[in-house]
Amino acid sequence: MEIQAAKQKFINTWGSLGSEWGINKSVAQVHALLLVSTNPISTDEIMEVLKISRGNTNMSLRQLLDYGIIYKRVIAGDRKEYFVAEKDIWKWAVKIAMMRKQKEIDPVMHVLSDLKEATKKNKTEEGKEFYAMVNDIHTFTEQFCSLADKIMSSNRGELLLKLLKIVMK
Repeated sequence: MEIQAAKQKFINTWGSLGSEWGINKSVAQVHALLLVSTNPISTDEIMEVLKISRGNTNMSLRQLLDYGIIYKRVIAGDRKEYFVAEKDIWKWAVKIAMMRKQKEIDPVMHVLSDLKEATKKNKTEEGKEFYAMVNDIHTFTEQFCSLADKIMSSNRGELLLKLLKIVMK
């Protein structure tokens, strides 16, 4: 397969995967394009390659900049903004995971904590059952988050690799 065709296939696949993970397809495609690019790319070049509007491109770039997985680059003598992707998969994967945890899991943990506190003294059978269910979900999620935090803070995923070796045996 020719390298350009392979890159295009990667961009399309990354866009489709992004949609499956709840990320806008264009955002994922812009990220993929920047990942496969060896040089900084301007907004105009992104629009041309991906065949998307300026507004869509700018919104996608803004989201990726907010995630901290792409960066602006200045090219001397050029007034355009250029962008590059963080190429270290561990760095950008951890940033995305931490942001998703903060936006999606942390709010649920707060609600579960509030529900546990509000129902722990309920002595009815229904109340006890509800408390036990909420407590189980809270405990599981808390343990999962603790493990994820340890994995994400380990040096370049060393803990994850050790866990995978144990599981794969």
